Amino acid sequence: MKPKASTGITGLDDILNGGLSRSHIFLLEGQPGAGKTTVALQFLLDGAAQGERCLYITLSETERELREGALSHGWELDPHIEVFELTPPEMILDAQQQQSLLYSSDLELGEATRQIFDVVERIKPDRVVLDSLSEVRLLAQSSLRYRRQILAIKHYFARFNATVVLLDDMTSEPLDKTLHSIAHGVIRLEEMAPDYGAERRRLRIMKYRGQKYRGGYHDFTIHQSGIQVFPRLVAAEHRAHYERTPLSSGIAPLDALLGGGVENGSSTLILGPAGTGKSLIAMVFAAAAVARGEKVALFIFDEELGLLFERMKYLGIDLDAMQRGGNMIIEQVDAAELSPGEFAHRVRSKVDENAIKTVVIDSINGYQAAMMGEGSPVLHIHELLLFLNRRGAATFMTVAQQGLVGDMKAPVDLTYLADTVILLRYFEAVGQVRRAMSVIKKRYGGHESTIREYKIGNQGMAVGEPLYDFQGVLRGVPTYVGESNPLLKDPQP
Repeated sequence: MKPKASTGITGLDDILNGGLSRSHIFLLEGQPGAGKTTVALQFLLDGAAQGERCLYITLSETERELREGALSHGWELDPHIEVFELTPPEMILDAQQQQSLLYSSDLELGEATRQIFDVVERIKPDRVVLDSLSEVRLLAQSSLRYRRQILAIKHYFARFNATVVLLDDMTSEPLDKTLHSIAHGVIRLEEMAPDYGAERRRLRIMKYRGQKYRGGYHDFTIHQSGIQVFPRLVAAEHRAHYERTPLSSGIAPLDALLGGGVENGSSTLILGPAGTGKSLIAMVFAAAAVARGEKVALFIFDEELGLLFERMKYLGIDLDAMQRGGNMIIEQVDAAELSPGEFAHRVRSKVDENAIKTVVIDSINGYQAAMMGEGSPVLHIHELLLFLNRRGAATFMTVAQQGLVGDMKAPVDLTYLADTVILLRYFEAVGQVRRAMSVIKKRYGGHESTIREYKIGNQGMAVGEPLYDFQGVLRGVPTYVGESNPLLKDPQP
């Protein structure tokens, strides 16, 4: 069995289980601007790099436009790829009449087909791109003649064992599946414009005869270096064996509240209103991991890195030094510019390439903003968490709840996904607004059911003893009603 023809795009080859089956016709469809020509050029360039004869037949673009487009990506087509610009004489504009000379459509279609066959006969290519079928469809004028012509082209290419990619801009009727039934495989490219931010692109394999492929939608981007495809993350494909051990935060009362700490291969959700110190708790665990000699990755959605570095340094955590030391990778994530698939790919790459043991996502609010327009945002998060768990990484996520006191709600409910949930709250006692934390869920091992006060200062985080005389914690308005005075004292100057 012949090896498949690589598309030249690593992610797409992964989705196609190796690439395109040789000596078959494939359809690459999408609206104008979706990236069809770029995919086609990378397919031919990969073939040329392997010493194969490659032919690009263009009806919709001039040869000059095609070469200029390739140069914008830094690609030189000559002498590796033959470009044939097909312009039948019947399609040339009459300058006097200012209209196309419309001869018999049979002559037009026959001339176009004859030119295609002539150039294929001359070059005998191994890979062919025909761009695009819209012009062939217009020349055919009827679906029956169009289908017959495509079948004739298909059988002609089969004589040369050529792998052919046909481009279509989907200008036909939406229910016209003529090409789908003829093609060996169908790849659809889609472009979406969100209300704010950069356009999003994704692809889907509609059909692939006799071959296994990765189904569903897969995000992709177009860079100067070409197309980059991010295969949909499937956590079940990534398994690793590791020993589950508790991880300390370096703060004894916090570890006691958590029943000894959190385990590797588990996810922790830190939930609370703005200003309660969610990011700080995540950074405390990250700093403790670095101190153990482990590698950590931080993905920051909500805060500018310079401000984060200064704020954490004031609290006794020098993120900049940890980053320069090589054990901490910190990435600023722009939710408006990043698709969910690209973010998942970025996390996966960092974890696999750098043996990351602790991952911080700050925050899920920003991550959710990156998924605007996605039908199932929780499923994206679920698959990402499951992947990290199976890699043995400890994951910390922060979620900012709406409001400061009273009935507070999170924009997305992840409490059922997380293995551990730390709840942060404000409470009032002896004329001051204070902060309290409790652990409301922990899948692995036991944990305290108590509430502990904590303070944040230039010495970092201080966690107090359990506070038993409280009411109203779960309804969001904790009130201290005790007579004793177990509250944390301010440090003496």
